[in-house]
Amino acid sequence: MRVPLSWLREYVDLPATETGRDVQAKLVSAGLEVETVEQLGADLKGPLVVGQVLTIEELTEFKKPIRFCTVDVGTANGTGEPQEIVCGARNFAVGDKVVVVLPGAVLPGGFAISARKTYGRNSHGMICSSDELGMGDDGTKGIIVLPPETEVGKDAIELLELVDEVLDIAVTANRGDCLSIRGVARETAIAYGLPLRDPALLDVPGPNAFGHPVQVSDPLGCDRFTARTVTGLDPEARSPIWLKRRLQKVGMRPISLAVDITNYVMMELGQPLHAYDRNLVQGTIGVRRAAEGEKIVTLDGVTRKLHAEDLVITDDRGPIGLAGVMGGADTEIADHDATEDGVNASTEVVIEAAHFDQVSIARTARRHKLSSEASRRFERGVDPLAASAAAQRTVDLLVLLAGGTADAGVTEVIAPSAPHTIAVPADHPDKVAGVVYGRETVVRRLQEVGCDVYGQDELIVTVPSWRPDLADINDLAEEVIRLEGYENLPSTLPKPPSGRGLTHRQRLHRRVGRALAGAGYVEAPNYPFISEQVFDQLGLDADDPARRVVRLTNPLSDEEPALRTTLLPGLLGALRRNDGRGSHDLALFETGLVFQPRAEQGVAVALPVDRRPTDEEIATLDAALPEQPRHVAVVLAGAREQAGWWGKGRPADWADAVEAGRAVAREAGAELIVRKGQYGPWHPGRCAEFVVVVDGAERVVGHAGELHPRVVKALGLPARTCAAELDLDVLERVGDDTPQAPSISSFPVATQDVALVVDEFVPHTEVEAALREGAGELLEGIRLFDVYENAEQLGEGRKSLAYALRFRAGDRTLTVDEASAARDAAVALAGERTGAVLRS
Repeated sequence: MRVPLSWLREYVDLPATETGRDVQAKLVSAGLEVETVEQLGADLKGPLVVGQVLTIEELTEFKKPIRFCTVDVGTANGTGEPQEIVCGARNFAVGDKVVVVLPGAVLPGGFAISARKTYGRNSHGMICSSDELGMGDDGTKGIIVLPPETEVGKDAIELLELVDEVLDIAVTANRGDCLSIRGVARETAIAYGLPLRDPALLDVPGPNAFGHPVQVSDPLGCDRFTARTVTGLDPEARSPIWLKRRLQKVGMRPISLAVDITNYVMMELGQPLHAYDRNLVQGTIGVRRAAEGEKIVTLDGVTRKLHAEDLVITDDRGPIGLAGVMGGADTEIADHDATEDGVNASTEVVIEAAHFDQVSIARTARRHKLSSEASRRFERGVDPLAASAAAQRTVDLLVLLAGGTADAGVTEVIAPSAPHTIAVPADHPDKVAGVVYGRETVVRRLQEVGCDVYGQDELIVTVPSWRPDLADINDLAEEVIRLEGYENLPSTLPKPPSGRGLTHRQRLHRRVGRALAGAGYVEAPNYPFISEQVFDQLGLDADDPARRVVRLTNPLSDEEPALRTTLLPGLLGALRRNDGRGSHDLALFETGLVFQPRAEQGVAVALPVDRRPTDEEIATLDAALPEQPRHVAVVLAGAREQAGWWGKGRPADWADAVEAGRAVAREAGAELIVRKGQYGPWHPGRCAEFVVVVDGAERVVGHAGELHPRVVKALGLPARTCAAELDLDVLERVGDDTPQAPSISSFPVATQDVALVVDEFVPHTEVEAALREGAGELLEGIRLFDVYENAEQLGEGRKSLAYALRFRAGDRTLTVDEASAARDAAVALAGERTGAVLRS
């Protein structure tokens, strides 16, 4: 909502020294969002005067039409002689009054005016259009032509009100009253503690039987309809300059006098109006719901097919307007310039001022993709009691400016309704804000916004008709708090009970993120939406549980209509995009929820809003939702270690993905079993399976390794891309992340190395597990430090695995025999389970 400061001052006696910035600060403090204060004419410098065109000489020797004019500017040029000006516009004639800028002036944008030779003539100034003066669109697309009675030589800056300040207010959806000068003036008066001259306080005649007939068939959609008639309008009457300028300042384009007046009153009082050509309205004006499939041609020239929920204005022929949105072309007001010789110009109009249902208007506007100034106001709430005053104001202006005569008939159709009252404890705002305001302050502030207040400890508050957003006691508390100033509320930190803080799950989530970030991974959160075609690209079997997805009823994108069951599609997509933009060495991770449909689909119940839901109701709601375990995933491509003077570096491989899984398990305190696996997107020979023991049974919690070449090709990934994904919730369940202090022994370590030859298909993890179990409790650590393959020395299909075994006792120094015995037991068990033999 654009609010000119000069218009605002008509209703509030602001101090003369107050600027737009000062008013902005006051309104922001009161809770209105004033985005900018536009300084109109701030860089405009005269002389800018009214001139009368004396002669026009057409210069035809140029490619485009050029006119050499002489203009009488009175004594503004210091000589009284006609001013010679070259101009290319053609919408003015000899005798017209125009706006002339003389040499020495500066127009908006820093455009300095000087005498110069152009098109072979000397031009001393310029004849101005509205755009050149920063006035906005006036509909002429040419030179400003002033009324004939305008005085020659008059200062045009003052005449056209070119210097002003305009406040641009972002009005929230609940404050429809502030979509008017009246509403903003009320807020300004409250902020400054000044009286308001309410423009809606007019003497309005009562309804009678002589007005234009109106029939409202849907009182729920239209609870108030006022109709007034004005006859004898002068078809040649034009909107005065002050009216046009005010419309331009609020962002509207002047059209014709009757339409401009209805727009002016709407901006002034916030009540949308519509004017019908009385001679084009056939019979009774009606308000009803449209019949399905009915059609109407609206004022924008579009034929619209109506819906059964649309509220329409009708006459005996059918719909003549979309109620509260836009009028119809059949009854459009025609001015003198829009008709042939002015013969069919409208001289009699019927003024409609009605109040329509907010929801109905909002749905109609969205259904037809037709947002108008009227619909914006109706869907945010319009003062129903302002309709008759707005109609009277429109009639008064038509009589004053168009020479019309107000018809004695007044039609008002009103559905009975009672004012909205709220019972509120006098100390309720104190409890909400944590500040003691006191009853007197609460009553005073509520009265300032227009409420009638009665009572002592419990107040009975009657809400004003222009504030439909005040629906309950908390709305009233908010009014008191905002007018007393949000900035005056003390800053008080909440005091949670001791022992509260992050949950165990949240702490694990953060530790995992820090561990992966410390290992060189970058977090890359993704949207939880996927396409079901990605499962084919990942190579998942047709019966894979990951293919069972939760589909969205109203997805953001038709290409991704389902919720993810794995984190890999989003992460791999992020890796592909970054690789395509030149970042080839990548290590990304994400922790997030995946969504798995339940075996039995439930229906979510609507929880109550007037109380806290019971535990049973919350449990029922949770049971209807899909299961949402938290997963963690990593993807890698390119170099894992960069090359440089320190060495050759190395590329990321499957072992890095496996180590990322181990790092996650360490943070969760879970004992992770890593063994050879084969699943979906991973290369069958380079895939590790992560297993944990849950309630005595093994459970697969994830996989890691290098992706299958077919998956890499299908998804457009870099070669040898690796990935890992684990179920973090299961790791949390089986893990024990209690901090363990390191054990430091004072006894020396005994180191024994063994090299075992096994078949090449035997996983190293199986050999290591057997060694660890066979060595017993004296084993402190085990490390694979060499893998050797040589068919000539080891035999075809055989490999050598070399391990370093560390033995230590907590109470003594081990002897060589003890260490050797533990080593031999480990080798024996490894040979029994995996067929390993000592390498000679």
